Order: sequence, then structure tokens, then C-alpha cells
Amino acid sequence: MLRPILMINGFIMLVLGTMMMLPAFILYYDSGKPDYIFIESGLLSIFIGGALFLANRGTIDKISVLQGYLITICSWFLTPLIAALPFLGNGSIAHFYDAVYEATAGITATGSTILTNVEIQPKSVLLWRSMLNGLGGVGIIIFAVALSPFLGTGGMRLFNNENSDTEEKFLPKIRYIANDIIIVYILLNIICALLLKYLGMDWFEASNWAMATLSTGGFSIKNNSIAYYDSATIETVIGIFMLLGALPITYFVLIFKKKSFNAVLHNAQVNTFLKLIVLYTLLLTLFYAYQNHESLLKSFRIIAFNLIAAITSAGIFSSDYVTWGPWAAVVFLILFLHGGCTGSTTGSIKIFRWQVVWAFLKKHMIKAISPNQVVLMKNGDKIIDDNIVNSVFALILAFLFGIVFFTLVLSLSGLDFMTAFGATVANITGIGTGLTEAIGPRGNFAAFTPFVKYTLSFVMVLGRLEVITVLVLFFRLKLN
Repeated sequence: MLRPILMINGFIMLVLGTMMMLPAFILYYDSGKPDYIFIESGLLSIFIGGALFLANRGTIDKISVLQGYLITICSWFLTPLIAALPFLGNGSIAHFYDAVYEATAGITATGSTILTNVEIQPKSVLLWRSMLNGLGGVGIIIFAVALSPFLGTGGMRLFNNENSDTEEKFLPKIRYIANDIIIVYILLNIICALLLKYLGMDWFEASNWAMATLSTGGFSIKNNSIAYYDSATIETVIGIFMLLGALPITYFVLIFKKKSFNAVLHNAQVNTFLKLIVLYTLLLTLFYAYQNHESLLKSFRIIAFNLIAAITSAGIFSSDYVTWGPWAAVVFLILFLHGGCTGSTTGSIKIFRWQVVWAFLKKHMIKAISPNQVVLMKNGDKIIDDNIVNSVFALILAFLFGIVFFTLVLSLSGLDFMTAFGATVANITGIGTGLTEAIGPRGNFAAFTPFVKYTLSFVMVLGRLEVITVLVLFFRLKLN
């Protein structure tokens, strides 16, 4: 039962320890002195992870669903603890709770931070934050591909049609597609970095921004985020790759394999997602231009970029929406709860699930008018099964309950309601910024107490596991 769990988590620690060596030598290349904290942390992680891996090494023919849940949940909670080690005493991070929060924000691709000044941090720290974003982004996709068929809430019908194995064991399916996902993900990161380098960034900046963008993690290496560059072309590239990160990467795999764009162009979820972005952008551009007496072109640039950053949960804002007026908090809260497509690097509830809710409401409105009419719930040309509807409603209710519960917990700890609510939404959706000035695009989470930081670290992982996964594991363990 425990052998595959220990072996896989040991392997993850081994990989993390190995990856820690790169930031150490990046600092050596930059300053002539390696970052010994990264080397020491890496060696410790390699030793413990290697011991776990070798002690439990063996051929795993199958992994049950229960083991799959345990592997996923254990790895998501263990990884931030290991990834936090190089932060301790490095740069501005002196406390373990701060290091855990920063590492969790990185690996869950949330992008919230406790750093008040990122530009004074060593390059090793900045690179490690971005690497965690990149690693978390691909990890999120593989998690979604692995567990969504069992949860019934994934919406990746095309993937399930291509890979029909949805029995008690899912490891063969993961082996089949994980390599393709990783290759495509790395290629998209390389393309993004090359474009940013061409537009004037140095290699270090371009690589960091690429990892933060495609993972929709949003860790910035500048205090003023992307606004530091004040470049419409850079914002265009970042915006496009935020959108690409918000699309199901399994479809990119199929595009490369089948040499056809039909996988994306004829997908109801993707089409709805893109149409919503166009509609919201046009409406908010007109409103912003009217309210601020700005030109339509400048308003479009501001709205389009920041709207994409919000709806994709990337959080790479070029403007502080908190200063736009009271309406912005409401609009951006709605955007935060959208999310991108299932099977993407984005957080939050995601478009497919809102499509299921709309199909359900549409069916019942028609039935209210014509009780005898037979109405099928459909998403595009696909019929939505009742089991999927039940799973989606369960997930959304669990997600919203999580927001209410942890807002209450943070309020009882001493935070005012708006800060508690904004912090919970920011961390459970993966957007990384709240609805008040203190934790907005120009703010950070440094002033919070250790209890609040530990709580929000848990909330980030809970959001990435889409809440219901933890509940499913709890009930499966209880039944067993």
C-alpha cells in the first residue's frame, strides 16, 4: 500500500534536490560565489529522497485510485516543505513560515509573495521561485489528467476519447501522455523566452518570465511586475502565453501529433473561454475609457492584459485594479472565480464547470415553460451525463464552502472581513492578489501572522487539489 507512495515522493524529493543545484551555480556565474544554502538544501533533499526511493524501489504494475489520491495529496503537501529549505536565511526570508508560504505560492502557481522587495533578492532565489512556478504548472496539468476521469469533473472529453482506460489503475495512461505533456510544455516555455529575449530582455529575465507566464503562476522578478518594462509588445507576448497556459495542454499534444488545429477550434470549452475574454474586454474597455477619459487604444491595452491576467489566474498585472474604483473589486472577483480551461495550468473553478451549471439551469428553465419537453443537457455537441452534473455541483459547492470557511477562520484570527475574504479567494483560486490595497497587485502578504501564513499555505494546496479531492480521499479512507 505505502511502497509506491514512499517511492514516488522520494523520487520527487530527489528531483527537487537536483534542481536546487541550478540556482546555486547561476549565482556563481553571476557573482563568482555559489549559493551554499541551495547546495546544502539540495544535498539534504537528494539524500533523504534517494534513501526513500531506493528503499521502496520496485516495479509498480498498477496503482489503485486510493493510492493515486494519496500520492497526489502527499506530494502536493510535501513538495512545498522541501522547496522551502533554500529560502531559509537566503535573501529576505528568515522564518520557516515565510519560506513555506513562498514555496507553496511557487509550486501551486499561485504567485502571492511575502517579499516586499524582489529586486534586492539574489538571482538564485528569483530563479528558484520561477522554477517552482514552472514545475508546479506542469505538475498541475498531470494531476488534472490523472484524476479528472475519476472525479468526473474534468471535462477533458477529447483526452478521454483518445485514452479510454478509466479503470482502477491510471498509471499506464499517465506514462502514455506525461512525456508528451512535458515536452510540449518545455517547448512553449522556450518559445516564450526566445520571444522575450528578442524584445529586449536578457536571458535571465526572459527565462524567469516565461516560466511564470506559461505556468500562470505569476511570480515577478520586478517590484512593478510587467509594468516595469512599459512595453506594449512585451505585454502582448506575455498576454498570449498566459492564454496558452489557460488552454488544455493535452490539446496542444494532439495538435502536434495530428498536425491539425481541430482539437482546439472545435472544442466548446475553448471557444466559450475565448468568446468570454473578447466580450469582457470590449465591454470593460468602453467602460474604462468612459470613466477615465482615456483613448480606446490605451484603455484596450490596460483592460485586455489585466483581464487575461485575472481570468487565467496568472496575476501578472500591468496596473493596480484596486485603484480603479469600487466596481473593479466586484468585476475582478467574478474573473477570479472563472479560471481557464480544465487540463490547463490555471486555478479556480474553470470554464467547463460553469458550462455545466449553465446547461443545468437552461434545462430547468425550459422544463419550467414546457414540462413535457425532453431536454438534454449539452456542451457543444456532447451530451452532459447526470453524474458529471452531480460531480460539478459537488466541486463548486466544496470550493465555495472552502472560501466561506477559511474567510471565517482568518476573520477570527483578527483580519478585517475584506482582507480575510480577499486573501482566501486569492490563494484558493491561485490568482495570488486580493481585493484590498495591502494584498492587491502592488501589495504582499508579509504583514500577516505565522498562523495566517500557514493557513493560507494550506488553502493554496487545497485550491490546487480542487478541494473535492481532499474530501474524496477522506471518505475513501473512512470507508476503508
